[in-house]
Amino acid sequence: MDSFVRHIRKVEPVRVAVVCASHYGATRGIAERIAAELALAGLTVRVYDAAEPPHAEDVAGVDAFVIGSAVYMGHWLRDATTFVRRYQPTLLEHPVWLFSSGPLGTPATDAEATDILADTVPAEIIDFDSTVRPVGHRVFFGAIDPDSLSLAHRTIRRFPGAAEKIPAGDFRDWPQVEAWAREIARSLVKPAA
Repeated sequence: MDSFVRHIRKVEPVRVAVVCASHYGATRGIAERIAAELALAGLTVRVYDAAEPPHAEDVAGVDAFVIGSAVYMGHWLRDATTFVRRYQPTLLEHPVWLFSSGPLGTPATDAEATDILADTVPAEIIDFDSTVRPVGHRVFFGAIDPDSLSLAHRTIRRFPGAAEKIPAGDFRDWPQVEAWAREIARSLVKPAA
């Protein structure tokens, strides 16, 4: 058994809310994987859909937050942004981590050698850096299943060149997601008195 896991078992319960806004389920999958890793570390975790956020009394009992959103056209989904703005005073008093899901494909850099993940920071994150002061923000590659897309999104993918810019497939890097979740867990673990 890993010494980290043995150490984790001697912790006081820490309650974490993982809140996500996901259009087609890929971001929800990332949130669930993060929650699973946090739970393995001995933390008490619950996943919430940003469209149906926890009640104020539930939020009051949370020790830390991980909030994520799918990214479309350079922006978080409205439900995730609304959650952060609605609970901003509470979030300011707790450790908060943010994540974004959106880039598609396998290359880590584009044709100009720009790091795709570093260059895909949504516009809202600049505001959130000052209003909720997150511990960190991470961008993860996403996933897209053309069969699950709405008519509007299927139509967009039919434009010339769009299918290459919006490739189908699951590009989520699970080891990267899990490693980030373990970093969060390590920062939240408090040895028992």
